[in-house]
Amino acid sequence: MAKVLVTQQIGDEGVQKLREAGHVVTYRDDTEPMTPAELQTAVRHSEGLVCLLTDRVDTAVLDAAPNLKMIANVAVGYDNIDLAAATQRGVLVSNTPDVLTETTADHAFALLLAIARRIPEADAFMRADKYEKFEMFPPLLGLDVYGKTLGIVGLGRIGAAVARRGALGFGMKVLYTATEAKTAVEQELGAERVTLPELLRQSDFVSINVPLTSETRHLFTLDTLRQMKPTACLINTARGPIVKEADLLTALREGIIWGAALDVFEDEPRMVSGLAQQHERLVVAPHLGSATGETRRKMVDTAVTNLLAGLSGQTPPNALNPEIVGQADE
Repeated sequence: MAKVLVTQQIGDEGVQKLREAGHVVTYRDDTEPMTPAELQTAVRHSEGLVCLLTDRVDTAVLDAAPNLKMIANVAVGYDNIDLAAATQRGVLVSNTPDVLTETTADHAFALLLAIARRIPEADAFMRADKYEKFEMFPPLLGLDVYGKTLGIVGLGRIGAAVARRGALGFGMKVLYTATEAKTAVEQELGAERVTLPELLRQSDFVSINVPLTSETRHLFTLDTLRQMKPTACLINTARGPIVKEADLLTALREGIIWGAALDVFEDEPRMVSGLAQQHERLVVAPHLGSATGETRRKMVDTAVTNLLAGLSGQTPPNALNPEIVGQADE
């Protein structure tokens, strides 16, 4: 039996599963994240921690929880957790890959289509009763998607799923960046690995699918955006700080790129000043990449399964630092 802290609302099913396994669960059924001080206090006696991407688990939190054995992050990205510090302290960390791959790729492609065909603008146009006549060249001319070039920045699970939708569904040429060649995807889709400058130069649509790291923070600045075609669109469903939003706003206003679609933001949940007022060729959504009921329930179940395995001394299915399993017994 272990003491487990669940930091935010994850639904009753996951909490019940932890309790049925015999653990003492403190469940904070709230949609607002705790402050750093609150989290440090709440986790003090915990052996297990279930957290969301809005919970910052840094060295201060880890130092405040001397009994902590396992952190189960209900997300595939884990930039909210100091993995190196957790590993150094012998704390297992897990994430929830795979279960959200297809759902997030669906959303990325929905954003791509929405910006290309200016769907939010068209919806607002109709609701404002501005549609008075059919025109051959209406004010809301969009972009073709079929047969265009799709650039994937970061061909991991989600990036590959986005590429598959583009290549197989829309006949798109796929370019990608990755630390190593993805031979299977190249063979399946005819994808080509290129440098980032080459990808930006050739792509009609650029989808960001890399994790947030010190190397990818502000990967997209005004200098980067100037390397894109003036007819190209940027889609970000990864992490907000990968794009410098003030520079993106400048690029949109000055026509440096044609459009953008964002599901994540640099200072989430806020947008940079002026971005909300940019109504032309910009689509924004409130971090909905994996937001279907079915997928979010799977994410919670995966996180809980990971935690139960770690607390029982086993290697969690999605451990990010499996090398520490058993170290305490050595």
